[in-house]
Amino acid sequence: MDLNTVTVLRPTADPSEWQPGDAWLAGGTVLFSYDSSTLKRLLDITHAGWPPLTINERGLEIAATCTIAELYAFTHEAWPAVALFQQCADSFVASFKIWNMSTVGGNIATALPAGPMTSLTAALEGTAVVLSPDGSERTLPVADLVIGDGATSLREGELLRAIRLPAAALQSRTAFRRLSLSNLGRSGVLLIGRTTTLGGLVITVTASTTRPVQLRFSSAPTQDELAQSLDGAIPTDLYHNDIHGLPQWRRDMTYRLAEEIRLELRT
Repeated sequence: MDLNTVTVLRPTADPSEWQPGDAWLAGGTVLFSYDSSTLKRLLDITHAGWPPLTINERGLEIAATCTIAELYAFTHEAWPAVALFQQCADSFVASFKIWNMSTVGGNIATALPAGPMTSLTAALEGTAVVLSPDGSERTLPVADLVIGDGATSLREGELLRAIRLPAAALQSRTAFRRLSLSNLGRSGVLLIGRTTTLGGLVITVTASTTRPVQLRFSSAPTQDELAQSLDGAIPTDLYHNDIHGLPQWRRDMTYRLAEEIRLELRT
């Protein structure tokens, strides 16, 4: 779609250059899908030169500009959880053209409930690195970055620089479950389970809720304990409601898929 109000396309990844009426541009697969009466400039970060994927002693750093295609191609024999990269990328149900343009950071910052990069990075204890216009840097869990349908905790002018995944999470066993109303439909429910080093379980609920919800258990829960935890963690009004699924269906499927994950990872 043409953005008729935009007058400048400026290559920069420096938050100090941000001013009211600006928007950060990465792949732009969502940004160019909607019109705007307020945008005046696009700040293009695609030429920032950030390495898409960096392995270090702490784990893996994913640049915000890393494309879905680059993430999909990544492998690491010592990190079983990397299998989630392809599973979550496939959840886009998108063509290779989208995969080669859409970015990890853009998908998270757009904050759609069905955003699979939010699902992936939140489930693997991802920490977002955020650059501010005043030159400072802050970090926060991805699970706290997305706070609602299309809403994030990013402040005005802030730029999502990278997501850091810890090695401990990447080394864990995982289970993936996803449902939609049609074979090629947007995710209506997407849950990821992960074991912990001390024998616990973490289940991350996305797509069915307007923001990520995480359930943490110090040991393998029973079916009743899991259901009670879901009852307490997800109030009725937190279930998403749109053409891709009614709240009651999303709730029922969340309980069903969580139980499947519990059974898969209990041994």
